Amino acid sequence: MRAPIRFLLGALCSMPASQAGAAIADAGLVNQGSAATTDETGSASSAQSWSLRGQFTGVTQYHPAFRSPYRGPNSLDPGNSGRETLDLTLYAGVRLWSGAAVYANPEVDQGFGLSTSVGLAGFSSGEAYKVGSSDPYLRLHRLFLRQVLGLGGHDDQIAPGANQLSGPQSPDNLTLTAGKFSAVDLFDTNRYAHDPRADFMNWAVIESGAYDYAADAWGYSYGAAAEWTQSWWTLRGGAFALSRVPNERELDRSFKQFEFVAEAEERHTWLGHPGKLRLLAFNNRGRMGPYEAALSLALKTGAAPNTAAVRQMASRPGIAVNLEQEIGSDLGVFARASSNDGGKEAFDFTEINRSWSAGGSLTGNRWGRPQDTLGVAAAINGLSSAARRYFAAGGIGILIGDGRLPDYGREKILETYYAARLCDLLTVSADFQYVVNPAYNADRGPVSIFGFRVHAEF
Repeated sequence: MRAPIRFLLGALCSMPASQAGAAIADAGLVNQGSAATTDETGSASSAQSWSLRGQFTGVTQYHPAFRSPYRGPNSLDPGNSGRETLDLTLYAGVRLWSGAAVYANPEVDQGFGLSTSVGLAGFSSGEAYKVGSSDPYLRLHRLFLRQVLGLGGHDDQIAPGANQLSGPQSPDNLTLTAGKFSAVDLFDTNRYAHDPRADFMNWAVIESGAYDYAADAWGYSYGAAAEWTQSWWTLRGGAFALSRVPNERELDRSFKQFEFVAEAEERHTWLGHPGKLRLLAFNNRGRMGPYEAALSLALKTGAAPNTAAVRQMASRPGIAVNLEQEIGSDLGVFARASSNDGGKEAFDFTEINRSWSAGGSLTGNRWGRPQDTLGVAAAINGLSSAARRYFAAGGIGILIGDGRLPDYGREKILETYYAARLCDLLTVSADFQYVVNPAYNADRGPVSIFGFRVHAEF
């Protein structure tokens, strides 16, 4: 971490939370002004007219040398290896009219994932993009408009947050979002496993592994979504642009290649504790290569199979089930299961055709640190038979490709983390992951991955 950032974080944590908030407000980072409104009961409430927030996250990951009799173009480096990523994000929001706001998230990124983010189907860091840079660079990851239409009933007061202006809002509503953002900002979310800046980090834990969501190399896309919320349920649907070519930086802005996704969410109470169950279905429509066609061409040419040589317009559907459940005031659990059409290449996420994950989070009430969190999770990822034959013949994918796969095994991941809240603005985390059969290859590994994360919000 750079010295000025270290000094700033130390200075903020050295003052009481009230003084830190005042310092940030005086600097103009958070809007303290709001417009007064009146709800149906005649009581006063406030609505932010604008907001400016930020976050910083630094992640370092390291793995010692592991067994590797051979390696290929997309193999995890078997030697001692360490990498770091840094990102600094600005969350800016402006209210346009009643229920409508526009949000922009410029971000400075720097660094690389382990082995430049290849070698694991369930990659080890959700903070590592598929592109990396030794020098910091600026990108506008999100720029979107959100309109919330109330459907009657008593308004609740929405708390301020990143990409959320505070103000009154009906709990029964229709929410429309359009612009550039991430599909998983809205779909496949989970209270306990979804944010690599705060909880788990492995891709197959923070998302449904077989949900091949539309995204550029940084995880974002152009699209639109609608969410209809009534009392105990929400229905949401969206359409997003796929990459122009699978796993490329540029999106297909013509929307000739696209994803449709729909999700039903139900909210319940079990033994006095809240929980949610979500069922998601998606379909990617674009130019993608069937594994069997790539294998057939390789037999004729004598070359390694390559899905890029046989791409054609096709559909690739999939489903995911996602559960979160509070068990006690300090304990929550989650579980996900997902599956997709394994006959064609992965488009924008990773090579996972079947995935199961489960885990839990425990806050530190029992040891006198109520703002700390301990998390433990496990994930199992699998390939279809067609995908196994493709990689066994030397095929290369988005994240995996050891040049051969003579001894297939399901990729098994165990992850645990401890997040210590040092002050209202700063959290540090230690993370450990143990991966058996990395990239489904029983000849390589297992791999132990040690991580350290610094996260600040201001």
